[in-house]
Amino acid sequence: MGTPTGPIGHIAVDAMGGDLGPSEVVAAAGLALKDPALLSDLILVGQPGLLTPLLKEHGLSHNPRLRIHAASEVVTMEDKPLQAFRRKKDSSMGRAIELIKSGEAGAVVSCGNTGALMAGGAIRLRTLDGIDRPALGAVIPRANGYFILIDAGANPEAEPRHLVHNALLGSHYARLILGVENPRVGLLTIGTEEGKGNALTSATHEILKRCGEVINYVGPTEGFQVFTDHCDVAVCDGFTGNLLLKSWESLAKFFTSTLKSELTANPLRMAGALLARGAFKQMKTRINPERYSGAPLLGLRGNVLKAHGSSNRHALRHAILAADKVIRADFLGQVSRDAVLLNTLSAAPQTNNVSGAPANTDS
Repeated sequence: MGTPTGPIGHIAVDAMGGDLGPSEVVAAAGLALKDPALLSDLILVGQPGLLTPLLKEHGLSHNPRLRIHAASEVVTMEDKPLQAFRRKKDSSMGRAIELIKSGEAGAVVSCGNTGALMAGGAIRLRTLDGIDRPALGAVIPRANGYFILIDAGANPEAEPRHLVHNALLGSHYARLILGVENPRVGLLTIGTEEGKGNALTSATHEILKRCGEVINYVGPTEGFQVFTDHCDVAVCDGFTGNLLLKSWESLAKFFTSTLKSELTANPLRMAGALLARGAFKQMKTRINPERYSGAPLLGLRGNVLKAHGSSNRHALRHAILAADKVIRADFLGQVSRDAVLLNTLSAAPQTNNVSGAPANTDS
């Protein structure tokens, strides 16, 4: 299969927004272009005066699959999302998003300000018909595979219909990235019994029970269940999801560093670790947060992937490869078609009122 041509064969990479600077982004581009799985060409968006010498340094100056798109300003982590796009009209993040809108690129990858990326995507691309808000979908390891966590931080405050839309977006992303034909969807809450949780989860649960034609809903799901082979998509609001995501990432790093420290504590343990190094290497690969660092901002009229601000070249390489996979599938078209039926099913009379139903938080 050859390299695709035209807009769908280009990924715009915001080269200025990461904590580690443009050099790491350029290095990631070089790694991605060496990967035979990458079929798209890359557009580095940023300041040519900084990027041109870096391309030379990494041996990419004359690579026919890579070019620079000029942008003079940078959206920082301290910028307020809406103000950033109103005041910094020539930012690398904004110009990258515009490349999707103009049809010059099929996806954007950025490790810049999450709020600004979400605001810019929503303002300039708009959401798909039938989807109210975009949501971040993160891939997290569990027993016997992986699951999609959605929303991982885009909307800290949500209503039941937003979580129902998240279920649809997460299901389609699980089919694409995880290869699961009929993803099991769980609603993250504090108990599996009817009525457990708060008003938001109770109302969402009632709606999802009516959406079996579109969503393979397996019911309320507790935190410990998401790391078992219980569901392929865990649905929640962005506040809860971001807490879970960052806690898992921190725990994964703590576990690997503690294991390394304990295994090198004395010569006997080091000898045992040497014999089991293959198993330890495989475990580290499975739980490494860098493997799926690109969390897509799902639900927009364009493919936008958010990588961590601290992403290194290896994490960004994975994000670029994920973007390539997304734009080569009819992801947006599939979501749009199912959203029509989903909203029809959701419109049936509701038995719970999220603003008035009492919360049940008994353990």
